[in-house]
Amino acid sequence: MLPLNDALQQQLLAAAAGARSHSHAPYSKYAVGAAVLDEQGRVHAGCNIENAAYPQGWCAETTALGAMVMAGGRQARAVLVMGPGPEIITPCGGCRQKLREFNSGDLVVIAADPSGIKAHWTLEQLLPASFGPDHLK
Repeated sequence: MLPLNDALQQQLLAAAAGARSHSHAPYSKYAVGAAVLDEQGRVHAGCNIENAAYPQGWCAETTALGAMVMAGGRQARAVLVMGPGPEIITPCGGCRQKLREFNSGDLVVIAADPSGIKAHWTLEQLLPASFGPDHLK
């Protein structure tokens, strides 16, 4: 059972699906959407954006985190990442570290595809013994 109620999971799923529809993936053809839940209960969405000067594009999680920060959010509580399926998608290593910047480890990471939610973890499970802002205090 996820530590988020069904309505909130569906809100994240819908936001990630909507963002995925705006993906700019002309090279990989691998459209990804993400939705981040912030500490105020707001949902921020983003898509992957590729660039001809590969690997200069950025991931959906990065776009969603940018939207969160621009809206004044400072803590991520959950992230849902949606790929095309059927393989389960998780945040890449770089995005795991970016997510770590905004949560210490109990962040809920949800994997989905167009058919729905497929799996979930905590960030600590995906990025154990991570380095974060608290190490620099």
